[in-house]
Amino acid sequence: MSQTIALVVAAGRGSRFGGPLPKQYSPLGDRPLLRHSLVRLAAQPGVGALRAVIHPDDASAYARAAEGLDLLPPVFGGASRQESVRLGLESLVPLAPERVLIHDGARPFPPAALIEDLLRALDEHPGAIPALPVADTLKREAPGGLAEAGPARDALRRVQTPQAFRFAEILAAHRAAAGGTETDDAAVAERAGLAVALVPGAEENFKVTTPEDLARAEALLAARLETRVGTGFDVHRFGPGDAVVLCGVTIPHGRGLLGHSDADVGLHALTDAILGALGEGDIGQHFPPSDPRWKGADSAAFLAHAGALAADRGAAIRHLDVTLICERPKVGPHRAAMRARVAEILGLAPERVSVKATTTEGLGFTGRGEGIAAQAVATLAVPA
Repeated sequence: MSQTIALVVAAGRGSRFGGPLPKQYSPLGDRPLLRHSLVRLAAQPGVGALRAVIHPDDASAYARAAEGLDLLPPVFGGASRQESVRLGLESLVPLAPERVLIHDGARPFPPAALIEDLLRALDEHPGAIPALPVADTLKREAPGGLAEAGPARDALRRVQTPQAFRFAEILAAHRAAAGGTETDDAAVAERAGLAVALVPGAEENFKVTTPEDLARAEALLAARLETRVGTGFDVHRFGPGDAVVLCGVTIPHGRGLLGHSDADVGLHALTDAILGALGEGDIGQHFPPSDPRWKGADSAAFLAHAGALAADRGAAIRHLDVTLICERPKVGPHRAAMRARVAEILGLAPERVSVKATTTEGLGFTGRGEGIAAQAVATLAVPA
């Protein structure tokens, strides 16, 4: 098994946050906040596997947040954060990792360089944590709301996650401290006599605790995304048949469309548009017509593949626009069903999908009724 496993703690209720959902499942951009943490840690080269610790009531919400990611199955946490971490560590025993990263799921932006620094520190220490200096002067609040002298800030640090440990040592420390209520794994390690090194933290690696923190995360996310646009074009000729498939909807027609797959020009153009925005080539590279696996295939699989590539890159599909070019069949009566089907395949809101149709006024191969063409535009927000 991998030397390093990341354990993402996401079993809390987020009582200070408020709202209908635990904060880790609140939307950040187009995705649950937790997904940002999962994607970043899972993509880290030094992390071989990732497991989340979740609340039993959140199984469905977690499944949506982790959809499409190659993760270990989640485990359920306990009544306190400390207990949740211990249960997560116990679940890793059969996998026997050498090191573990313990991360709060409500910190969506752990930097890759920080994780590298933490793992490097484990070469010399049993534990390592990210920490930031305290910039503000500290005061104690005396009775009556009066200020009195507080501790000197020079030696104080603000501690973040992920916190890195040699697995055997932190597991033993948590077992010895079972039943406690520590909110910080370094404190558990220190109680067990483990030396914990400090590495420089990162201001961007803040924890979302309040709605104001979520707004800050939204602003930071927007600043890190760039808009990319891709285009797609596809053509299929008519042949024998009694129906055509357009944008995932089967429409009765006097002829069918010829193609190696189901010849869905709409989904093919949309797939190429998304691939183009990602710089991932074209549909033929991913699904060669010479490959018998794709003979008669449902083109929804092609579009879903492009959507998964976008998700793996941390990209969000902002809008899709496809124009079907033909004299027949009439697209208008099926437009709503087409939008809904494209949105369903990609997990988008239908309002992010536009389906239009036009003719060529009797000109060209589409005007002569020899086939159908489609052109598409995809707008994606992609991490810069």
